[in-house]
Amino acid sequence: MIVAALIFIPLLAAGVAHLLWALGATWPIRDRLLLAQTVVGTPGVTRMPNRFLTLIVAIAILAAGVLALSLADQSSGGMLLTGAGVVLALLFVTRGIVGFTPVWRNRFPTEPFAALDRKTYSPLILIIGIGFLILVILRLT
Repeated sequence: MIVAALIFIPLLAAGVAHLLWALGATWPIRDRLLLAQTVVGTPGVTRMPNRFLTLIVAIAILAAGVLALSLADQSSGGMLLTGAGVVLALLFVTRGIVGFTPVWRNRFPTEPFAALDRKTYSPLILIIGIGFLILVILRLT
């Protein structure tokens, strides 16, 4: 259950942040331009993506957090839940690793996103992916 909680907490924080951005808030950043440069990171970005898309991302992140908690209960969900855990583990691990590649760096060079991604986002996403992998392994043993 500790692994699930350690996955859930950052996903909850990210999900709530995306929900606030979908509602038009800029928290914890002081203005919209800096928020876009911090969160999106593409060259020339001047604003956050569409609010509906941001809301969908928020829901997906929060659902992943709930799924992590569900995976901790080995008697719930059966193989379908385990399969979803495998998919999430692969998605998070892949995104975490890709964040360290030159191709990713060239595609998302805008600061402060680039530095935050290298120091915080990619490592955290990789750790979350490893956490999902651990939960899946624990379910299968």
